[in-house]
Amino acid sequence: MPVRNEAENLAPLLDEIVRALDGLGEYEIIYVDDGSTDATLLTLTALLQGQPRLRVLRHRQGCGQSTALWTGIHAARGATIATLDGDGQNDPADIPRLLEAWRELQRENPKSMVAGHRKRRKDSGWRKISSCIANAVRGCVLGDDTPDTGCGLKVFPRELFLLLPYFDHMHRFLPALVQRAGGKVVSVEVNHRPRLNGVSKYDTWQRLGMGIVDLFGVMWLQRRAKVAEVEELDMQR
Repeated sequence: MPVRNEAENLAPLLDEIVRALDGLGEYEIIYVDDGSTDATLLTLTALLQGQPRLRVLRHRQGCGQSTALWTGIHAARGATIATLDGDGQNDPADIPRLLEAWRELQRENPKSMVAGHRKRRKDSGWRKISSCIANAVRGCVLGDDTPDTGCGLKVFPRELFLLLPYFDHMHRFLPALVQRAGGKVVSVEVNHRPRLNGVSKYDTWQRLGMGIVDLFGVMWLQRRAKVAEVEELDMQR
């Protein structure tokens, strides 16, 4: 989870994650503090004392959500990654369902990702409209067949993520990048909750401007993608 100035949301979300994942096997929880200026770091330090599964990484300066994800996933010890936003709007109780769907998809394609779909979003009308337009434009241009790439809830292999090209804001284009790498993406409807504490870190018009530039960049990457089918010759035959 990438977090920035989310001090009040950290402990409740951590408790929910533990309840959702206990009994599913070995796991770790990684918070990446992306240069917070509030009490986030102090809160995370206190949480470390009572939760042995928790790991905390910190950017001394804010680097953005994509870089925070990159930091956390590179540091992760597990082979399977589940991501979610740190604002509490994603429901950790959905993680087991996404994991189950991902395991089914793995049988068909090891390079697979399951993405959450916030069909009933608890956001302002303007934010829902702008997101709907952005998803429609992106889907039309990139053909990623994913109705909600902005949902923080996703499950995928760590190894797959490490194959993807890294750039700022890449988290908005993960389904298209996975497909570019020869993978498959399936969307699963998930719960979405209103933000109870803190404020959003995104400005709609700023996101729009950056999103257009990024969109053309991902189009360029798609057109130059080559996925080779490799066969090794057996000299004993």
